[in-house]
Amino acid sequence: MRAAIPRVLIVDDEPDILELLELALARMGLEVERANGVKQAIQHLNVQKFDLCLTDMRMPDGEGLDVVRHIAELGLDVPVAVITAHGNLENAVAVLKAGAFDYLSKPVALEQLRALVNSALRLPGKQDKQGNGVSSLLGNSPAMQQVRDLVERVARSQAPVHISGESGSGKELAARLIVEKSARHEHPFIAVNCGAIPENLMESEFFGYRKGAFTGADKDKEGFFQAANQGTLLLDEVADLPLAMQVKLLRAIQEKKVRRVGDTVEEAVDVRILSATHHDLTGLVLEGKFRQDLYYRLNVIALHMPSLREMREDVPEIAGKIMERLRGDSTAQFSGAALKALLGYDFPGNVRELENIIERAVALCVDGVITPDDLQLAPIRPAAMADKSENASKYPLTDYLDRIEREAILEALRQTHFNRTAASKILGVTFRALRYRMDRLSITEQDMQE
Repeated sequence: MRAAIPRVLIVDDEPDILELLELALARMGLEVERANGVKQAIQHLNVQKFDLCLTDMRMPDGEGLDVVRHIAELGLDVPVAVITAHGNLENAVAVLKAGAFDYLSKPVALEQLRALVNSALRLPGKQDKQGNGVSSLLGNSPAMQQVRDLVERVARSQAPVHISGESGSGKELAARLIVEKSARHEHPFIAVNCGAIPENLMESEFFGYRKGAFTGADKDKEGFFQAANQGTLLLDEVADLPLAMQVKLLRAIQEKKVRRVGDTVEEAVDVRILSATHHDLTGLVLEGKFRQDLYYRLNVIALHMPSLREMREDVPEIAGKIMERLRGDSTAQFSGAALKALLGYDFPGNVRELENIIERAVALCVDGVITPDDLQLAPIRPAAMADKSENASKYPLTDYLDRIEREAILEALRQTHFNRTAASKILGVTFRALRYRMDRLSITEQDMQE
């Protein structure tokens, strides 16, 4: 049986724009229906089935947002993209938050139009939503159910998603699930640790370079944006981006174009942006360490990954699944006391720490029974045991905070036998950030051995 030709609804009050869009879409082999405003668009949507809707933002009888909301309210399986005035970032963010699939800026570039249409028409159908290629998010607590629901909804959009949460809470796993359920699931997924790239190499790593651009550039090289073209780029630990790079990144995201180092022309890229960090980006914006305009561009949809402390009821299930994956030929099982100990532990490193604890316990346990001693959980210092003299020495505040930070760093270094990479993971900071803090606090080798 011959496949049905996709049908697209285009909505605009300007006949010339409708003509241009219809011609471009017809050349792609698509059926096109016109609407000269919001009212007529809603009439078409109520009686006909469409595979995509393209609507102008401002029209005499309403806004494109009205079309977006109508589609959402009726639960229609129609991705809708809005055409906004060039450079109007506020409109773009508003339509994405309202549920739009994507947006285009005027004047409409035909190359970007074709990329958007192809992406929208590749959206997986309802039967494909379960996804089998990536591990699922485990747990049935309200917090995790909310995360899974949001992942399902944002996957069908092109909106930037910012994933927050403590270290080890599964931010990258959530990003991969969004990609697997999205229209870009067959295209590249590039995850970049922004804190691991030297500042002087950032521009060439993100945007690529031309041969001869600098010493050692003996051939053309693609950057992360080119490698992720038609796919998804995850900016992990995005808070570690230097301010100078934040400016360049904002332009690339807004214009959907990048310029290689040493080149004179820009090239169009079709990339969906996801970002993640364990830092409080709002606080960094207030401190002037993260650009507000970039924050609003990345944080169109916010997804928070709960800590294990927020979903203690899920710990037995998650621990059981980790055990199944790790034990191999072993028959190791948790004792009741071991499970009780896990339920009472705060897990500063969240699921990643739980995996490490179980892996170590499987190796240490005797006769296949994991005891609390095998878990080797870090002791928690009761508040009542804290040195009362601290209360009298909390001022000046900067000195007090430096002292607390110094103690936390030294404790992490001792726990890891002075392995700085492992200590940075415990502290939830990058290796570079840890080294900077150690230099600022004058922590020496002698301090670590005391």
